[in-house]
Amino acid sequence: MTLPLTDTLAAIHRRAGRWTIAGLPEGADSLVLADLARTTGGQDILHVARDGQRLERLQDGLRFFAPEREVLVFPAWDCLPYDRLSPHPDIVAERLTTLAKLAAARKPGAPGRVILASVGAVLQKVPPRSLYAAAAMVLRKGQTVDVTWLAKFLGENGYGRAETVMEPGEFAIRGGLIDLFPPGIDEPLRLDLFGDSLESIRSFDAMSQRTTGTRDEVVLLPVSEVPLTSEGIARFRTGYRELFGNVSGDDLLYEAVSAGQRHVGMEHWLPLFHDKMETILDYCPDATVTSDHQIAEAFQARHELIADYYDARRKTGGKGGMSGAADYKPIAPELLYLNPKEWDDLLDGRTVAAFTTFDAPPSAANTIDLHGRRHEGFAQARTAQGVNLFDKVADHVKAANGAGRRVVVAGYTEGSASRLQHLLQEHGATTPVPVPDLATVLGLPSGVVGVAVWPLEHGFVLDALEVIGEEDILGDRLSRPAKKRRPSERFIAEASALSEGDLVVHREHGVGRYEGLVTLEIQNARHDCLRLTYEGGDKLFLPVENIDVLSRYGAAEEGAVLDRLGGVAWQSRKARLKQRIADMADRLIKIAAERAIRRGETMVPQDGLYEEFCARFPYAETDDQLQAISDVLEDLSSGKPMDRLICGDVGFGKTEVALRAAFVAALSGKQVAVIGPTTLLARQHHRTFVERFQGLPVRIGRLSRLVTAKESKETKAALKEGTVDIVIGTHALLAKSVDFKDLGLLIVDEE
Repeated sequence: MTLPLTDTLAAIHRRAGRWTIAGLPEGADSLVLADLARTTGGQDILHVARDGQRLERLQDGLRFFAPEREVLVFPAWDCLPYDRLSPHPDIVAERLTTLAKLAAARKPGAPGRVILASVGAVLQKVPPRSLYAAAAMVLRKGQTVDVTWLAKFLGENGYGRAETVMEPGEFAIRGGLIDLFPPGIDEPLRLDLFGDSLESIRSFDAMSQRTTGTRDEVVLLPVSEVPLTSEGIARFRTGYRELFGNVSGDDLLYEAVSAGQRHVGMEHWLPLFHDKMETILDYCPDATVTSDHQIAEAFQARHELIADYYDARRKTGGKGGMSGAADYKPIAPELLYLNPKEWDDLLDGRTVAAFTTFDAPPSAANTIDLHGRRHEGFAQARTAQGVNLFDKVADHVKAANGAGRRVVVAGYTEGSASRLQHLLQEHGATTPVPVPDLATVLGLPSGVVGVAVWPLEHGFVLDALEVIGEEDILGDRLSRPAKKRRPSERFIAEASALSEGDLVVHREHGVGRYEGLVTLEIQNARHDCLRLTYEGGDKLFLPVENIDVLSRYGAAEEGAVLDRLGGVAWQSRKARLKQRIADMADRLIKIAAERAIRRGETMVPQDGLYEEFCARFPYAETDDQLQAISDVLEDLSSGKPMDRLICGDVGFGKTEVALRAAFVAALSGKQVAVIGPTTLLARQHHRTFVERFQGLPVRIGRLSRLVTAKESKETKAALKEGTVDIVIGTHALLAKSVDFKDLGLLIVDEE
């Protein structure tokens, strides 16, 4: 089975001009971009999104609909117009990587790419394509390299010097070793020089510092849109004086650039560093241009924002702020930005397609109406009394299959997608199957539901495809940015980020001093080693692959004494510490043994109902949160008393772990007590528990000084009778007057 969109969309390239693709709900626009790319004959597609959030959604959709298609992302700066701050280096690196790929010559017959850019990005002018030809440097194995000249080149083109290279745009020089991280590649590179000859180019893992591969050459591109070359500085100085007249000595920007130094926020004077500016359209001269629904309003809003900030800078003079008290002298908007009319004029002569969710008027010219619609969702089933939400979803899926539509259910994360798959199967939907992309969906037997990991805001129905989003089923998800998880390798990498002179502790040799990274040749093989110095000047060379035996020196370095290689002091200290640990362990073992011989209640989550309760959680669980929940459930079902500590900062999800444990205990017929440190927090927990347990056969009570005497008396009586399942309160729960009929779980919020 295939979707016939490609044939329909091919009309756009048979007759160039301005087109409207109507009846296209957001979410389905990625499908249209994927199919449109198949009709261009190798031409690129430039799609303009309303904002950065839409860029991410389109990327997610293209991964599902066309994982084989190359997608380039061109984001806007993440700072305001005429700001005193510079854009984030990651944003700049992504922009320059995209511009460099667009500026490079393409191989004949190469498939068309999809370029995603936001309104803010396309309205801002960019450096000319010649920047990448003039500033690109190719280093090859065996080439002669002048280290001083290379360092100058890197500095002029935006690279920052660092002790240890971890991020794109950084470089470090340690004698004959040069580490650098150019934009557009996945890992940093290590250049190994013998004299001035480039012996090898190796990629390495930034965390472990271990070599991961070799290459014969590398192309170094700028990592800043502002070149601090002598020509760029001269152009800036001339242009700045022409615009603003004579420059006083307190102009920090002018003084810094004149001295060849980078200044925070200097990017907002970008046109003064180049002989001319271009637009993103100059980088993709033959591309078809498509745009989001209501894009005209987004263009106008961005243009007004630029004008407002420019006027504000002119009126106030920009005194103070992040860069001190010097005046802020803004350049005219037309030097750095396009206005909406200029952008529209640049589109003349191109093939252009505007997406809209609205239906097309009858007999509209150059219009393709796909008759798609946003999914109606299941809001009514979520709020109706006596109706099971997932029964309704399963019935709807069966009806859609009966109408000849393919159905995909999209979950925000792997965990939520797996849960939705289990719940659909539990409630009678035809065996749901995990699917990575649309091609897999189209290959499924008729009637089988696909479940995909795809953070889709709202589902849609388009032609023979129906996509149901997680929000359509469960309601609005409260999004929070995913925090970068620190893998176990990072703990090793902390040592690799040491500065020369730092104290370290070797597992076998004790306290030494780190003196830098060197390369040794042993049996005709080169090894990267950390050089450690010990008492008496003894040296130890530690291969980077064994870096896990090192840790940072944990105490203050003042007065620290280095150990002697081969001495007994370190081994003696280790032996004494091991004995103390053994004594503590002995006491802990006795306590654990006493707990182990006691029998506890076995509490197991009820299949189906537990998954529905978890689905009410309006966030995506973190890996650590899922691990904590799994450990707690394992404790509850073990038949042994649980004594577990859940640690985490505010907002890290500890309450959700408690909620799920309380659910399992309460549905197993046991009472649950939750103790908070303050009446305010106890009231907050009570509100949260009542909301999450709404509609379930669980009665929740509370005890604190804010509860009336009558309610307190009734709650205590109900606890003794066993008619209150969960009680939430302060230390009042520990009073002698409080009796439980069958307390199975105690949760203490220690804060």
